[in-house]
Amino acid sequence: MNVDLFDFDLPEGLVALRPAEPRGASRLLVVHPDGRIVHARFAELPDYLQAPDMLLLNDSRVIPARLRGLRVARGTTARIELLLHRRLGPARYQALARPARKLQPGDRLQLGDLGASVAAVAGEGMVEINFDLVGAALDAAVAAQGEIPLPPYIAGKRLADARDVQDYQTVYAGPPGSVAAPTAGLHFTPRMLAALAAQGVEQARATLHVGLGTFLPVKAEDTDQHRMHAEWVELDGTTAERLNAARARGGRILAVGTTALRTLESATDASGQVRSFHGETDIFITPGYRFRAADILLTNFHLPRSTLFMLVSAFMGLDVMRAAYAEAIRQCYRFYSYGDACLLLRSNGSSQL
Repeated sequence: MNVDLFDFDLPEGLVALRPAEPRGASRLLVVHPDGRIVHARFAELPDYLQAPDMLLLNDSRVIPARLRGLRVARGTTARIELLLHRRLGPARYQALARPARKLQPGDRLQLGDLGASVAAVAGEGMVEINFDLVGAALDAAVAAQGEIPLPPYIAGKRLADARDVQDYQTVYAGPPGSVAAPTAGLHFTPRMLAALAAQGVEQARATLHVGLGTFLPVKAEDTDQHRMHAEWVELDGTTAERLNAARARGGRILAVGTTALRTLESATDASGQVRSFHGETDIFITPGYRFRAADILLTNFHLPRSTLFMLVSAFMGLDVMRAAYAEAIRQCYRFYSYGDACLLLRSNGSSQL
């Protein structure tokens, strides 16, 4: 499909630079299967769910993946910024460097108190870095020296600060490894999770470590020409059994965020059975995709021409989502990572609103 089909005009003032306070106070735009739109609050989410529906949460923890420092090479120094992307070994990372054009293998980097050297230059700003520290010692140094990697549309307006350490992390974050938050999960509080559990809506967890693909624009003119960066996924057998059992009882699976949805669809076979999955996924979901397991999607509002807007358009239909986003813009919903939420209902359920 032509990527221009997924373009729309977004006023710059609707880009949220901070989350709603307190956590969970955001608005919720609800899109029904017939395209009907309801304006609600995130606090009303339980009104749209009932037992034996089940949430699937991505519990990946954001790491302080942005490192700043100096390149020291050939008798000169220059400022350098790295965004860690993927761990390749105990002391080795793939990273996005800025600026990258002058980096060469063997160049030394001093990132605060953390030393490193360039091992390889892969092109398009990607490099491989060997750090002087290994394993847990490297993890501790990155935690001490790194910054929360806010998306470019926020980082271009302000620096990350102490508030972001908490704001840009879900309350159920577990295994570290993401360079961007699974942002639909940022709306949840322990109180909301407890309220859903009390009404019989269970919660299951899987892990997708969000990579740099979430930051990278679609440069191709046609969706068939775009390739997703692979991301690591773990969904264990017990979780798969719980998801299958919920669906067998007539429950719907609500994927909390596009990463949870991509995890679920990667782990589900052609018959609709969820299986354990440990490995990489580069699944790219565009209109025409046949969903195997996801019934409901909770997500934020996404960039024009992005793979995420393509995904929600596949989930509900392009015309429906263009109309929903136009209404969100008219009603001044807040967009992107720290913005408001959108509940997409592909199947009818217990909606009372």
